[in-house]
Amino acid sequence: MPRIQANGTGLNYRWDGPADGPVVMLAHSLGVDLTMWEPQVAPLTAAGYRLLRYDHRGHGGSDAPEGPYSIELLAADAVGLLNALGLSQVHFCGLSMGGMVGQVLGACHGHLLRSLVLCSTSSHMPPPELWSERIQLVGAKGMSAVVDATIDRWFTRPGQQRLPDAVQKIRAALLKTAVPGFLGCCAAIRDLDLRESVRAITAPTLILVGEHDQGTPVAHARFLHERIPTSRLVVTADAAHLQNVEQAETFNQALITFLDGHKKRE
Repeated sequence: MPRIQANGTGLNYRWDGPADGPVVMLAHSLGVDLTMWEPQVAPLTAAGYRLLRYDHRGHGGSDAPEGPYSIELLAADAVGLLNALGLSQVHFCGLSMGGMVGQVLGACHGHLLRSLVLCSTSSHMPPPELWSERIQLVGAKGMSAVVDATIDRWFTRPGQQRLPDAVQKIRAALLKTAVPGFLGCCAAIRDLDLRESVRAITAPTLILVGEHDQGTPVAHARFLHERIPTSRLVVTADAAHLQNVEQAETFNQALITFLDGHKKRE
């Protein structure tokens, strides 16, 4: 996969789909990489969309400079990638930390967005002590110290039993994540507070949340929905945090229906 310099760091990215299709930029969650979106690739490209997946700094094949990072820095990376690739506007879809990046893009760089999809995400993630403890734990013991608890938050028990191969891929991605990158992004989430700035989002917005999401629950999604007048809220049944994997067919249908409703000539 190619890499490119953007916002002072090397970012790994990948294209899929027809060269002339509307571009959908996909931003993954904390601790994994762009392969998180594999369940979306075939349906979205078959629907005519060109997918731009990328690894946040500190993740996957992107550089992992020492942190701490901020969500604003991660959003600047996304803007830098768009500029480096010569893209003036995209449909942006982010999940969890990727959705936090999407909130900053929508509030501060709305001219870059044809539409915005915020999945399994929040504008504020207290208590900060939880994130500081996680930083200390992973700093001392590595990613293996948090992988089991993360899987249990990200998937329901029935989902883990039904999709063992998919869950194993996510587990492997978590274990491969660079510790400095994970710690830097944990600090960004710990310090996140977009509760007021999201009021500035004007792009057509779809908010998707898993019915059983523990980390960014339905109440957080409803808060975003109330503060973004252009938004629509959809709750995905029988899903936890990684709804795009656990209920891929339902997720893909909602996403494609929304994108189809906001197609514009490229």
